[in-house]
Amino acid sequence: MESAGNCPGGLVCLTGGSGFIGSWLVRLLLDRGYAVRATVKNIQDERETKHLEALDAAASRLRLLQMDLLDPASVRAAVEGARGVFHLASPVTLQLPQDPEENKSLLIPSNSGIGRVVLMSSKAAMVPNPDWPADKVIDDDSWADVELLRKRQLWYNVSKTLAEKAAWDFAAKEGLQLVVINPGMVLGPFLTPSVNASLHCFLQLLEGQRMDLDLYMGCVDVRDVPSSLIALHESPSAQGRHLCMESVERLVDFTNHVADLFPELPVQRIKEDKQGWVVRAKDPSKKLMDLGIRFTPLDITIRDTVDCFRSKGLI
Repeated sequence: MESAGNCPGGLVCLTGGSGFIGSWLVRLLLDRGYAVRATVKNIQDERETKHLEALDAAASRLRLLQMDLLDPASVRAAVEGARGVFHLASPVTLQLPQDPEENKSLLIPSNSGIGRVVLMSSKAAMVPNPDWPADKVIDDDSWADVELLRKRQLWYNVSKTLAEKAAWDFAAKEGLQLVVINPGMVLGPFLTPSVNASLHCFLQLLEGQRMDLDLYMGCVDVRDVPSSLIALHESPSAQGRHLCMESVERLVDFTNHVADLFPELPVQRIKEDKQGWVVRAKDPSKKLMDLGIRFTPLDITIRDTVDCFRSKGLI
């Protein structure tokens, strides 16, 4: 049960606490002295709860709640009394959802007393953008072309783009203080009992399958994402969107990098670079770096992910 009485950071609410990123965020918030109220889809499912309840200080400063994102009463119960909200809950799938627009809502009550909402969006809400200058590195001003995404049936990208736009509109209407983080492909060691979509894609690459992610533009370490989320929560000057990745690169760069690091694995290199639209860049997330974030080098992220796979018998 969470208790904010003597917690230096006070009480915060985290939606999607059981996921790949959410689990690390819960861990880091507890490490920093926060009282945490984390939501899960099914409180009876140990696959969502057991790894969180095992974290240090969970017994005294973590409370898990079951929440329905589309039920205002359920959301109110989760966020009431919290100083801030980390809104991570969102389905991540590479398959066609029943309703690609179902993830548009940010139903946080305007009179709930929340100081700041930090929303987990994605670089998927930034690209493709046919109007973006050909020689310019993608940055926070770029928005994905929703109609183009629909034509290509990239429903996850449609969902993330509509969700972020709806959140900005809702925040402006309700007077919420909103900041957004837009991570690239997230890799790294996982605390969860199973792998998510991005880890599954990477695992398939290591097993010899071809990686077809033509909108790939870079990675970020899972441990750097919660650090960035907390920095945005704790920095009153932080505003707007925040691209979050170690570097901007092309898929050919990534697969070659992995193949070079693990020559013993059947990693398929990409023979033809079809991502001329990606302008490579080091340190593209300068707004987060100005807040003190130091991104984990890609080599370390890749090695730590593979080590985690091996420790769990997945490769």
